[in-house]
Amino acid sequence: MTSATELRTERHLLRWSGILLLAGIVLTAAVTMLFHPSGDEDVHEAIFAEYAASDSWEWVHLAQFVGVLLALGGLVVLHLALRSRAPVLSASAAGLAVATAAVWALLQAVDGITLKQAVDAWVAAEGSEKAVRFADAETVRWTEWGAQSYFRVLLGATLLLFGVTILVARLLAGWTGWVAVLAGIVSLSVGVDVGYSGLDSGFQQVASPAFQVLVLVFGAGVVAAARSGAGSSRHG
Repeated sequence: MTSATELRTERHLLRWSGILLLAGIVLTAAVTMLFHPSGDEDVHEAIFAEYAASDSWEWVHLAQFVGVLLALGGLVVLHLALRSRAPVLSASAAGLAVATAAVWALLQAVDGITLKQAVDAWVAAEGSEKAVRFADAETVRWTEWGAQSYFRVLLGATLLLFGVTILVARLLAGWTGWVAVLAGIVSLSVGVDVGYSGLDSGFQQVASPAFQVLVLVFGAGVVAAARSGAGSSRHG
């Protein structure tokens, strides 16, 4: 049996984990939907022109960077709540979250700064230099594809492992773990698809919104567990 002090600590950690998860998810979704230029992501000439015309590009990507780090921080806090019940699984999941954060930082640097500079240079270029600048921008874009693919794969593996940890630790309701597992599988699938198809495909148009809903439900489940103390009566 878990002591009353340990139960209070677990619920406190779950509360903060859920708050960070939901805050990060909502912030990232809000700035992306409201301020990020959109269009056919793989028609480069058209989408590069939109990016070059954007005055909010840099701060939008900084806000996305902060939002995802908040959510990943929520997962690290979740590890602190789970570690006494499933130490190896929880530590492994937290390690993946840290690796995901590192790749996310690289992705946002490429997308939020390097790509913007490349498309601005392409728009400003004249004559034969324009084709060279466009090729440079495409190279940056393909680098972004690679970073996006591995970020999605790592994020999926992180959520998948956290889901398994939740099911083993039995600190939260079982459905929360299964939602995390499903979200992880969806993210892994999107990551593989990005590697082959780029940033816009029929599969991603369905899978990406589904993933957002799943992680939102997962975050809400963590908050609900903190409020109800679900699963906290059993240690192991």
